[in-house]
Amino acid sequence: MKMKDRVYPSIKLNGATANPAAAAAATNPPATKTQLYNPMSHHPYRPNPTAHHRHNLRRRRFSCRRCFCLTCFWSILLLIAILLLAAIAAAAFYVLYHPHRPAFSVTSLKISQFNLTTTTSDGTTHLTTQANLTLSAKNPNKKVIFYYDPMSITVSSNQVTISSGSFKNFTNSPDTIFIIHTTTGLKFQLLDGDESNSLKSDLKKKNGIPLQIVVDTMVVVKMEKLKTKKIGIRVKCDGIHGSVQKAKNPALANTSDAKCKVDLRIKIFKWTF
Repeated sequence: MKMKDRVYPSIKLNGATANPAAAAAATNPPATKTQLYNPMSHHPYRPNPTAHHRHNLRRRRFSCRRCFCLTCFWSILLLIAILLLAAIAAAAFYVLYHPHRPAFSVTSLKISQFNLTTTTSDGTTHLTTQANLTLSAKNPNKKVIFYYDPMSITVSSNQVTISSGSFKNFTNSPDTIFIIHTTTGLKFQLLDGDESNSLKSDLKKKNGIPLQIVVDTMVVVKMEKLKTKKIGIRVKCDGIHGSVQKAKNPALANTSDAKCKVDLRIKIFKWTF
């Protein structure tokens, strides 16, 4: 007995016979892929954000930018207000106290000893000097007191040190003049060739060697109950010409054209301005 071929019934959709391939697809629908992978990467592919997400992102960016602008605006406004208040306080302070820097002047300078010797064996030059110096420190303020630390005083000629010394601390009361009298000098100081030649050249001048006086010290300023910290000052006096004589009564240096300038010495970390 021959086996009969098995006949499969046709599938009808909505009263019509469907394509076998379509029927197979309808019977076995393709599996839905929950994640798509980039063939060049092991990370799952993420779809682009929707328009709603992009709108929220733009809103957040605008909000951050707005906060930043407001912060900058109020910071600048606060800084302007602080500077304005500081300017008003400085103006009121100046009107109330009318502060001035101290004024220095050279009263007299006498070089009582000046020995410049050269050793023939080794050609070295040594300098031994002594000078008597008188300065005046004036306080032109009426409500300000100056408290000076000990001073270091140097007398030089064309950057060659002639003599050096010091003076004790003192107080300069309002609207008074304090007299500084000290003796400066050097003992057998070794000079190099350029310094020796400079001094020998200046000694031949008719009006004497040019001299400069430099004073370095610290000062505290007091205005009623207000008292500052120590402030460095440097006093430079130029326009002095001194004659060097070996007589017993040496002549005074010419100080008629001497002018002194007072500069503040502000130190920040390792730098002094």
